[in-house]
Amino acid sequence: MSEAVTTACIGLRAKTARAIVVVLAGTAASPHAVTRTEIALASAVNPDLFQPYHEVMDLPWERATLAVHDAERAIEGAATRGLKALVDELRSRGMRVSSVGIVGAPQRNLAAIGSPHIRAHAAEGVLFRHVLEVGSAGNDLPSAVHSERGFEAAAAARLTLSIEEMRAVLANIGRMLGTPWRADEKAAAMAAWIGLANQLTAKQ
Repeated sequence: MSEAVTTACIGLRAKTARAIVVVLAGTAASPHAVTRTEIALASAVNPDLFQPYHEVMDLPWERATLAVHDAERAIEGAATRGLKALVDELRSRGMRVSSVGIVGAPQRNLAAIGSPHIRAHAAEGVLFRHVLEVGSAGNDLPSAVHSERGFEAAAAARLTLSIEEMRAVLANIGRMLGTPWRADEKAAAMAAWIGLANQLTAKQ
């Protein structure tokens, strides 16, 4: 089996307390579906990790960031372990993961957000994207971060496809992986697909 077939890229769509995962192999010109799953970043055992900034949103921002420190470390650990389990599973199937693509909330000036509730939501969006970067680094995997804003158009441009062409390929990947195949799964697939494209560029 060729290196192009056995090398896989992981795509992650950051969500609250979890990551939607789509793994693709093959090439940018012909991506192949490998698996669709989720990585849990919180559970009923540690409910405080679901919305850590909501737990402290009434504190001044500086104190809130300090108060969530332990929760952030715990979520980073969950992300690292979840990715390791996925990488190990893929390795057992004869695949080598070359990179991780992460779609999530862009970096922003959280301190400037006046509403504590809106700020808590925004901070958690950034947090759950960031812990996936930490988890990737913890598994010695290079990662690329993509803003969720305007990602479809940005992905099509990177893949040098029209949006319609890209959607047709994504629909085929969705048929191979089965339901659910929502916007989140498509975003994760696009991130993995870009990983395949970047892999080709790196070899040139």
